[in-house]
Amino acid sequence: MTFYKYAGFWRRFVAYMIDGVIISIIFIVLAFGAGVAFFAGTLSSGSNVWMAEIADPEKMTSLSLWLWMLSTFINIFYFTYFYGSTGRTPGKMLLGLQVVSIEGGPVSYGTAFLRSASYLVSSLFFCLGFLWIGFDARKQGWHDKIAGTVVIMKGNMDQGAGISIQDTIAVSGEAQPVKRPEERINETGESTLP
Repeated sequence: MTFYKYAGFWRRFVAYMIDGVIISIIFIVLAFGAGVAFFAGTLSSGSNVWMAEIADPEKMTSLSLWLWMLSTFINIFYFTYFYGSTGRTPGKMLLGLQVVSIEGGPVSYGTAFLRSASYLVSSLFFCLGFLWIGFDARKQGWHDKIAGTVVIMKGNMDQGAGISIQDTIAVSGEAQPVKRPEERINETGESTLP
């Protein structure tokens, strides 16, 4: 069994920002393609129609809604794919983080989807669900609590709150029987597991 420390707020924030840059690049490429198609379609009808399309608030609201839905879809797909396949997004890989179940096992695609979609819940109320990571004993955000996941730092740690995991489960991601993690007591004498 290897002990892994729970990843804190700032390390996870930086990983999320790295992923945000990657997602933004994907979004810009797709939005640019959609914008070219939109303007090519309106230009083929004549320049007066193009000006009317841009000036029409209803059309621009519809376009904004489609762009928001595209952004949401890209985010959910991106995080679901990476969490379901390896438990690590490129940002988490760079910072040595991994998403695992509360028991320490790999995350399924269903759990990965639930966790990714739950980012919407965590972003409500001034992103309180994300800020919760800084105050929780297991460093879980609302999306982690909903999906039953934790984020660990890859590498042996000797102190602080964390989880003990069989090496073959967390490292390889293979589906194997999972044992209940050992309970650790933090420096204040509190249990890190319920």
